[in-house]
Amino acid sequence: MKLKSIVTSKSIITSLDSNKRDEVVAELVDALISSGAAEASLRDELITMVLEREQKGSTGFGRGVAVPHVKHPSVTSIKAAIGLSPAGVDFNALDRQPVFSIFLLLSPAESPEEHLQAMEVIFKNLSQETFRKFLRQASSPDEVLTLLEEADSHQYTG
Repeated sequence: MKLKSIVTSKSIITSLDSNKRDEVVAELVDALISSGAAEASLRDELITMVLEREQKGSTGFGRGVAVPHVKHPSVTSIKAAIGLSPAGVDFNALDRQPVFSIFLLLSPAESPEEHLQAMEVIFKNLSQETFRKFLRQASSPDEVLTLLEEADSHQYTG
């Protein structure tokens, strides 16, 4: 699975408006809805589901990244939104540090293996310092998409 296949430019926010976790989740759900990944009627339910998942255990994995995720029966394909926060967001991360890059993953409920594949690809890239650094420096959706293309082909510049 390629990152570029699950992220579109409409689902990338390079400067999140909020620095509060719940509001950031809402921003990213809104980005997924505007990109066509989910129906607008699911907005409140998706936000609630993501936040309920966060209550079970933070998806802030440390090193400035978080990967909140949810599976929903009305979702037809795996999609992700990416949000970047210059100021950082308190995501209750494992290392207790602010989160600067958030991937919100939305998956069909009946495709758990695809969900795991997507999580694997996201984690593989977020575990690389070079990827995290370039992601944080991206200032436009096009720059993020270029980075995703490079990650998909395992070619980092710089």
